[in-house]
Amino acid sequence: MPGKYLFEYAIIRIVPRVEREEFLNAGVILYCKQLKYMNVLYAINRERLNALCGTLDCNEIEDHLRSFAQICKGDKDAGPIAVLDMPSRFRWLTATRSTVVQSSKVHPGFCTDPEETLKKLFEQLVL
Repeated sequence: MPGKYLFEYAIIRIVPRVEREEFLNAGVILYCKQLKYMNVLYAINRERLNALCGTLDCNEIEDHLRSFAQICKGDKDAGPIAVLDMPSRFRWLTATRSTVVQSSKVHPGFCTDPEETLKKLFEQLVL
């Protein structure tokens, strides 16, 4: 029977007007130190974003989310943060910020398969 591994995850949110604190869940980032696993899944629901804020540039938001994914994967073309070790990249991506793309607080859990867990969390919290 496979073991259970501690993982941490955060929800990536789009906050069009930071002062109003309204947000739309757009992705999930998951990190499992024991398995040296980190990945992010995201999707932009343009219809819901436009309902929340009609002036929001969805292409720009998608660029920011793509940067999250590149940093998560350690893509050397994604800048200096992307070349940090995996724990440091996760902490940077989930740090508190007051920008349009934010992450929730980090939540822990146990899993046997982090990829499967990421997909489940994505379906439950984003889609």
